Amino acid sequence: MDVSLEGKVALVTGAGPNIGSGIALALSRYGASVACNDLSEDAADACVRRISRHGGDAMAAVGDVSSEDDVVRYIGEVLEAWGRIDILINNAALLGGRGVLEESLEFWNRAIAVAGAGTFLNTKHIAISMIEREIKGSIVNILSSNAWQGCAGVIAYAFHKGGLANFTRAAAMDLAPYGIRVNSYSPTAPRPDNPELLAELRESGGVRVRPDRSGEHASWWRDPGKIDVRGNMPMAPSTPTDIGHCVAWLCSDYARLITGCDFVIDGGARAKYWGFTPPADKAEPIPLIPLYDDETMPGGF
Repeated sequence: MDVSLEGKVALVTGAGPNIGSGIALALSRYGASVACNDLSEDAADACVRRISRHGGDAMAAVGDVSSEDDVVRYIGEVLEAWGRIDILINNAALLGGRGVLEESLEFWNRAIAVAGAGTFLNTKHIAISMIEREIKGSIVNILSSNAWQGCAGVIAYAFHKGGLANFTRAAAMDLAPYGIRVNSYSPTAPRPDNPELLAELRESGGVRVRPDRSGEHASWWRDPGKIDVRGNMPMAPSTPTDIGHCVAWLCSDYARLITGCDFVIDGGARAKYWGFTPPADKAEPIPLIPLYDDETMPGGF
């Protein structure tokens, strides 16, 4: 199949350096013009530069996805620039957090607003723009393996990702009469392949710098256990490039009747029986098909 998004316009929310940037680059590689949204102007501009240096057409769409005024404004900017939006990728979310016994209401509300209200507002207003222009578009919500399985220590993240799973199905039913498809993609700890992010990780010793929210524990607190996502994958972890290939195909005309579904590239992690621990010596899959020759995964990272 020759997947082509030529002539289509996409908007990717939360286009930070990992999954969002990877999907945006893939959509561009397959021919779409891409609007890169982020609350951070620096992050949005970095995504635009990554696309532009490969000859793609991109613009920044800076704003808070949980603010209706911001959403209406930046959607309007994209429509003014390109006249249409055919593809929406709802990726914006807050990572991290704490468990149910220690999470703050402030963080809970903000996390739910970004992922919940953000997905709702962008879906609503972009779907209306599609309907007004008779565009039978594609909307993809980025979930997580946390949407389908319980994990300690991230109660807000688990709540909004699980909620988005059913939002996807319900929105697919709402928009089916207009020929607009709504699906989701569930990443599982993808291995970064953005050169800028890899450089940042090398400088930080392989760990992304995030605010320390551990704080003081109560006297009755017990360790909830450890997470070893990649160690429990039957095959190798995916990359944003793997995700981008799948999402680009899902937004193409080849997927014209696929709606209300969830997609996953996780080396068998979600299919795995919970008690099974894969062997440490895992076979490598076939080589990754890069989006561009210089966007390749460094060996052993």
